[in-house]
Amino acid sequence: DMKTDLNLLLECLKYQMDCPVSQKEALITIYSICQQNSEASEYFREIGGLMFINDLAKSSVHCIVKEAALFTLGIIIESNVYCQQTLCTSALFEDLILFLINKDSGVNLKRMSVYVILVLVSNNSNGQTYVRDTGCIGLLLQLFRTTLSASKMNLSDENANQCYQLWSSVCSTLCACVNNPQNEDNQNICCSVFPYAKEWLESCTEPEIVRPICSFVGLTVANNSHVQKYFVSVGGLDTLAKVLIKLMHDSCMSQSSTKLAVVVTKTLDACIANDSAMGVVLTKYHTVSELLKLLSNDTLDTGEKISIILTIGHCTEVCEENQCELLQNNGLPLMIQVLTESQDEELNKAATFVLQNCKQMTEQLSLKINGNSLNMNNAEELDTQVRKRSLQDYWKKAKEILHRINLIEKEHDEERVQGRVFVDRSSEDNTEASKYQEANPADPETYIERTHKEVHCPQLTSKSDDQVFPPSVNSSPLKNEIVNTMNPVNASTGQSEQSNIPRSVNELRTDGVLQSHSINKKPACVQNQSILQWIFFLPNLDQHLFYSDITREEKSTSATSASHKMADLRCIGCTAGGLSFNSRTFTKMLQSCPYQCDRHKVIMEAEERYKKELRKSAVCNNTRYATYEKILLTPVKKERLHTEISTFRSKKDSFQSK
Repeated sequence: DMKTDLNLLLECLKYQMDCPVSQKEALITIYSICQQNSEASEYFREIGGLMFINDLAKSSVHCIVKEAALFTLGIIIESNVYCQQTLCTSALFEDLILFLINKDSGVNLKRMSVYVILVLVSNNSNGQTYVRDTGCIGLLLQLFRTTLSASKMNLSDENANQCYQLWSSVCSTLCACVNNPQNEDNQNICCSVFPYAKEWLESCTEPEIVRPICSFVGLTVANNSHVQKYFVSVGGLDTLAKVLIKLMHDSCMSQSSTKLAVVVTKTLDACIANDSAMGVVLTKYHTVSELLKLLSNDTLDTGEKISIILTIGHCTEVCEENQCELLQNNGLPLMIQVLTESQDEELNKAATFVLQNCKQMTEQLSLKINGNSLNMNNAEELDTQVRKRSLQDYWKKAKEILHRINLIEKEHDEERVQGRVFVDRSSEDNTEASKYQEANPADPETYIERTHKEVHCPQLTSKSDDQVFPPSVNSSPLKNEIVNTMNPVNASTGQSEQSNIPRSVNELRTDGVLQSHSINKKPACVQNQSILQWIFFLPNLDQHLFYSDITREEKSTSATSASHKMADLRCIGCTAGGLSFNSRTFTKMLQSCPYQCDRHKVIMEAEERYKKELRKSAVCNNTRYATYEKILLTPVKKERLHTEISTFRSKKDSFQSK
């Protein structure tokens, strides 16, 4: 039983005061029980074990007992918040300061003392206040400056490794003093060691040094513009940019350098997040191009990509030099690719942030070009023209991206409106189609057999972008037509034996095949006569995909309709979408157009193939009909039947040889 064990172990501590080894073993057993066990830690506090170990750490003369007692205290405090509140007093911080300043204290004892400070201030604003008021944070900053020496850092050496472990614990404790919750007073105190952190980064790029320093700097400058400006003033931002360049050079040979470059990138972002104007410091190091290279690495996860894109966004938010560098290094296509391919919402927001920055940039560039051309003298105009020629390609690319961004934004706003217009136009076209069929019931090329049944019109769903077009606003069921496309040549051969709905007797198996629909299949709702005619000419296309293509084409046409220069060169089939056509008038109109688009060229070619197959089918059917007339349905003599079959086979072979 856990409670029984803790009671026995506490008694063992009390009665083994003269045996430090037994006390150490008992303490090790206690922290193994209480580690990540809040209930055990709470019970141990209730029976007085927590305060006894605290007193034991202060009173024991044995170093191994002090170290074990402090470590056990840290484990219990970390496991239970009530134990943290119980021990979070100024008296305990003062005791820990004595352990740290005592010359007789070993490196391991100092490390255990720093660990207790760490768990006392973690997620605890009271602990952050005590560590500042007692002067403990000043002692921690001194340990940060003096514990480790760059010239003597050799982690393979045992003594040097112990010093490094102490220094690393100090870095973690300082991070907890300024963050979660954020403590601006402690941030303002901790920034005093930025020059030392800068020297460390300049002299060493090993992960064991760079990671703790970047974590400390990033949390100290977070959301504190005063501290951010101080870090920039001492050259810290320049140093981080240089470290990033070196790590990117090494990243092609080591994946660990790539991960470390991401850590440096996060620190860079924290330094300029509240004042993007400081990003101008990074222009001379071409940091944006380095970040784009880092973003193209395939080993990055989604969180790392978000950090890199946010850093690019803060670099380009107000700095024109960084914005131009983004354009020069094809950053915008990369952002658009991230936006279109990713399903992560946060990643899409970060990419949109960068695109929005560049949208504002292109607008400012356009205004600046127009303003400068009016106000400069001749010499200045000449210089401006030279610079404009050098950046002309990039401005052009920026304007194209701006246009694409506007189209993307407009597309989301117009989806529902486009859907309603599509259905309304379909209803109007259906009315025109009905009138035409009543006036021309025997038109051989557009023969449509309609059954007068009331059916509900299903919603049209686009397969490509999952867009659902709503039905007509009218709440009553629409009277729609069930289409049964017949082969004009064989339309007179009769009706199906199973239903009164005509069927295609001779379905062609080539590119011009028309699939007839029986009553046993799902009825097709005629939404748009122009769509029906196009399906008539291109029967092999999937209908849902065809609806999606037409919808996207209409969106693209409406988005570019403002261009008057190319109006005369457009395909007449595209510009006359609002009119009602049948197969004859639509074909004549396309034949008279000298500027057919690729889609309508395909339509014309498909129609020619279809008519060619109809002519072949007509000849074949006429021949077969002439042959079948000679076949009698009454019994005949065996010799005569043999003669008739031979004659039929010879004529069939003669026709096929042609």
